[in-house]
Amino acid sequence: MGEYKLLSTIKSPEDVKKIDEAALPELCTEIREKLVEVVSVNGGHLSPNLGVVELTVALHRVFDFPADSVVWDVGHQSYTHKLLTGRFDRFDTLRTKGGISGFPKREESPFDDFNTGHSSTSISAAFGIANAKAMSGDSSYTVAVIGDGSLTGGLAFEALNNAGRFNKNFIVILNDNKMSISKNVGAIPRYLTTVRIQPRYIRIKRFTERALSHIPLLGRVIKAVLRRSKSKIKNIVYKNTLFDCFGFTYLGPIDGHNMEELENALRAAKKNTTPVLLHVVTKKGKGYQPAEDKPGAFHGIGQFDIDSGEPISSHTGFSAEFGKALCELAAQDDKICAVTAAMAGGTGLTDFSKLYKNRFFDVGIAEEHAVTFGCGLASKGYRPVFAVYSTFLQRSYDQLIHDAALGNNHLVLAVDRAGIVGSDGETHQGVFDVSMVNTIPNSTIYSPSYFEGMRQSLADAVYRCKGLAVVRYPRGGELYKPADFKEESINYNIYGNPNAKYLIVTYGRLFSYACKAKEMLKKKKIDVCILKLCKIKPVSQEAVFFASRFEGVWFFEEGVKNGGIARNFADLIALRGFKGNYHIKAIGDEFVKQMSVNEALEMLKLDSKGMVDVIKKDIYHEKKT
Repeated sequence: MGEYKLLSTIKSPEDVKKIDEAALPELCTEIREKLVEVVSVNGGHLSPNLGVVELTVALHRVFDFPADSVVWDVGHQSYTHKLLTGRFDRFDTLRTKGGISGFPKREESPFDDFNTGHSSTSISAAFGIANAKAMSGDSSYTVAVIGDGSLTGGLAFEALNNAGRFNKNFIVILNDNKMSISKNVGAIPRYLTTVRIQPRYIRIKRFTERALSHIPLLGRVIKAVLRRSKSKIKNIVYKNTLFDCFGFTYLGPIDGHNMEELENALRAAKKNTTPVLLHVVTKKGKGYQPAEDKPGAFHGIGQFDIDSGEPISSHTGFSAEFGKALCELAAQDDKICAVTAAMAGGTGLTDFSKLYKNRFFDVGIAEEHAVTFGCGLASKGYRPVFAVYSTFLQRSYDQLIHDAALGNNHLVLAVDRAGIVGSDGETHQGVFDVSMVNTIPNSTIYSPSYFEGMRQSLADAVYRCKGLAVVRYPRGGELYKPADFKEESINYNIYGNPNAKYLIVTYGRLFSYACKAKEMLKKKKIDVCILKLCKIKPVSQEAVFFASRFEGVWFFEEGVKNGGIARNFADLIALRGFKGNYHIKAIGDEFVKQMSVNEALEMLKLDSKGMVDVIKKDIYHEKKT
């Protein structure tokens, strides 16, 4: 890769302003090289960041950060922003334990104005910041950068509706790259397409301005009058834009890779006394051919070979196996539908979307709508399966209660990325879904450990459950499975000596770690049995009765302790007359920071060694007392 002669000299946005305009293309090239170099090793969001390089450079040349404020929607396109705000020397630590985050973090830099990680929040947050400034007498600018994919989320429109009456230096930049993670769907992307391809107004405007500039004396006067009346002329030429209707002054579309156009447009936006929406058209993956060819694949990617763009390691994961299983069920049942919130590829639904187009629904980045939409399908006898990442399911809690469970509509949730996910950090850990759904009546939760268990759980959820049913599974593939283990029941399974004094209870992928812990403890003359749960709500009463006979029980849970299954289980075995010692090892009242999955499980004492250490320590303490 390059030597970064320009990029390495930038310690703050003031240094960006000093760079000669002729050198800006070289700076952008160096930034792209650095992005590809680091993400190829650490993984991360590559194509969104490659697409906003020029836009980010222009922002830092026109505005005065951190006096001015910028809020990045989701924040997965903020890598260039980090490079230009004093973090070049630490950029190699991106998304690693103790390193800089892949998302904006206020504690990381004064240039990060708001913590983000989920979509469609930027306009709301930025509008709140702008109002706070106005009340404090601060006349600096506030900028929200939002993608066209995030604009499909309802929260963005709630904010636009609220912000249109504001007149205090508030700018929304719409980064229009024609896709989110999956191809954009719905009316908003279609509307933006019509705006992008509408050249008539721009041509007439430019022609008129050139003509008037050649008319002596009166030309300037007429030009000034027309400028004041531009909204009326624009209406005549091609009607108001949607954003004008919200009260925003619409500017664009602007070529998001033309630095001169970008800087001119940003300066024009600063001069407006009304809120401005600047429409910038960019190319996702710009400057790195593999990412340009497959922007979706490089949206969020692990390690890859720079020359070929190919992933360094690939294996069949739960997402792909879920997709296959759902296709097999749908082939036999034309009532089965698949729903996604702009995540068809990430959740394994690509094949379903091709094979069963009329039963596949991508609703955009709108998880709340996805749940209620699915409930509408269910109310008329269909069998909807909503595939969603655990962290994004959080956005639809009210709909799960009000429309699914309370309405007794049979909706199946395929909850992907359940548990620790690693380097994306706090905003993406899938550790709240169990506690969240566990509080909802009329719901069932499955948490299988292996592919076959996932397939059985999915069929069970579709055909045997009523109301809300959840099948949750981790990111990645299957882990260690003992050769002598057989999964005989969808409810629970017993592995090891049922007459042992000690019992481990767990579910999901932690079963694999528990099996290794069992082997390690055996070498230390400690015999443990394992109770593997699959249906974790409701828990089988037979499983509860079995556990209540042991002298010591340890429940290991890859989720938050509050509201989790471990605490439910404690109540259940107590009611069965359990007299032994009961221990819970789960995630406390905290967020899990960015680090690899293995590092996080080790820190939380949820890996094999951690389980052994916890059990040995507890046994020693109990014998001593």
